[in-house]
Amino acid sequence: MALRSLQDVQPLEFRGVEPGMPVIIAGPCSAESERQTLDAARALSAIGVTVFRAGIWKPRTMPGGFEGIGDRGLAWLQAVRRETGMMVATEVATIEHVHAALGAGIDILWIGARTSTNPFAMQDIANELRGHREVTVLVKNPLNPDLDLWIGALQRIRNAGITRLGAVHRGFSSAGEHIYRNNPQWHIPFELRRLAPTMTILCDPSHIGGKRRYIEPLSQIALDTGFDGLMIESHCHPDEALSDSAQQVTPDALRGILERLVVRSGAPIEDELSLLRQQIDDCDHELLAVLARRMSVSREIGRFKKAHNLRVVQPARYQDMINARLDEGDSLGLQSDFTQRVMQAIHEESVRQQLDLL
Repeated sequence: MALRSLQDVQPLEFRGVEPGMPVIIAGPCSAESERQTLDAARALSAIGVTVFRAGIWKPRTMPGGFEGIGDRGLAWLQAVRRETGMMVATEVATIEHVHAALGAGIDILWIGARTSTNPFAMQDIANELRGHREVTVLVKNPLNPDLDLWIGALQRIRNAGITRLGAVHRGFSSAGEHIYRNNPQWHIPFELRRLAPTMTILCDPSHIGGKRRYIEPLSQIALDTGFDGLMIESHCHPDEALSDSAQQVTPDALRGILERLVVRSGAPIEDELSLLRQQIDDCDHELLAVLARRMSVSREIGRFKKAHNLRVVQPARYQDMINARLDEGDSLGLQSDFTQRVMQAIHEESVRQQLDLL
């Protein structure tokens, strides 16, 4: 659903970031001590980072872990800003957090995935933010892959009169073992971009990847697909970090990552691009035509099964078909999970069309 109030949200401007260049927000997952916080800020400022992030209230999955330093960490963020001139950002999850952060003059508040999942919490935070037009608010995607829930969270903040509003893609939780900590599901932030084309959307490769080795490739994907910047966790001694140690990089390692990232033009040569897009359009037209023919055959099969009193779903045939398509897809260079998802969707539609004939 296209929401007018999000469609007219203007791009965010960050002090020290050149027009057309991605913003880099970096800093430790948690502010653990004043020295650790300032050391990280000094090192990041020295490599050109202009926005410093650090969590001082840490919502943890299990009780008993490090849950942040609390309100006293706000003074450390203020010290970072005084000493380095960096903008400072921290996460808020309750109205008490918002009240304290606003009182300390924190430049940027971000709302985490656990909070953006809860409309009640989002409305409470929005009410507390009302009237504070000077603050920048970033809303991370909810834990579950629900675009409407993400839009609703952004909408509540926008309805409170906040105009300095942006989104952060940090991936989505999923059960089982996966290569990444959180599934990127890139199509969801892409759709958000379509619905809110002028709103700043950042990518958090640290939380998507879950391991520091994934930060660089995920960051490059984000920049190549039009994200406006990156939020990356950086700690001077990441292996000793009290939270999310595996996904943090040192400031020096971050410098290397940033130097290797390629920032591509936002205005490609349209003649060449239009030719490639036409090829995509042609492929899509062919694909839809083939799918329509397949469904026509499926309906014929459905009529045959109905006439001979056969079950619609034949498990053995289905498994043989999936195995054969996986082998064929593999030979064509397609990833097996992609081929399986496509074939499952096609099979489900075929079954639906056959059931309609009963």
